[in-house]
Amino acid sequence: MTLPAPLTITPLSGVPLVAPGTDLGTLLIATLEAAALPLRSGDVLVVAQKIVSKAEGRYVDLATVEPSARARALGVETDKDPRLVEVILSESRAVVRHRPGVLIVEHRLGHVMANAGVDRSNVAPEAGVEPVLLLPRDPDASAAALRGQLMKRFDAEVAVIVSDSFGRAWRNGTVGVALGVAGLPALLDLRGRPDLYGRALRVSETGFADEIAAAASLVMGQADEAAPAVLVRGLQWSGTALPATALLRPAAQDLFR
Repeated sequence: MTLPAPLTITPLSGVPLVAPGTDLGTLLIATLEAAALPLRSGDVLVVAQKIVSKAEGRYVDLATVEPSARARALGVETDKDPRLVEVILSESRAVVRHRPGVLIVEHRLGHVMANAGVDRSNVAPEAGVEPVLLLPRDPDASAAALRGQLMKRFDAEVAVIVSDSFGRAWRNGTVGVALGVAGLPALLDLRGRPDLYGRALRVSETGFADEIAAAASLVMGQADEAAPAVLVRGLQWSGTALPATALLRPAAQDLFR
């Protein structure tokens, strides 16, 4: 990978609040045009998962949730609202770890994450009496749909990443990661390429989309920054486009499970 031009990471300001049913592609196009930032081939638009989920209406009102016996038991063990636990379980394949204040699950999409991505932060109360927001149903498909709209409008080969913030099993702090990817290789396989001294790399794979999402999160923020979309310009890559599912590590290879 080479950088023929400076790499720029530009947050899009002025993105309106997103409600269920919002045409997110049209909204982002209008924001880009208002900022005089027409997309060019090779650009990557990183979009926060939260506005994708909001546009797709991925809300659950906890006031309507009746927790199961398992959710009630886990609620006691984790010190969490059993209704919230019920929603987390409904979005999960398995509970991986739990202790007071912590519930790590394998999401139905395959991600190992806290609380199945079910979130209360920055969720407007008018979305329900006690609303929580789920991850998009299919983030790769969401990214592909946005990419199609952007490419049609700007007549450019662009890529889209739907990003979220994840903790990690071996380090403190959260970082941006790619939940959905369209138009670029989410995973770059460097195995077989020579290093500086001509030795073939044997195990090197780069989470390319995760690296871009993490860079974008520096300016996107995770609190009240209100910059839910970021334009990354100046990257070059080669290789077949791969969705975010390429980043998922099989359980048999996951030493933390």
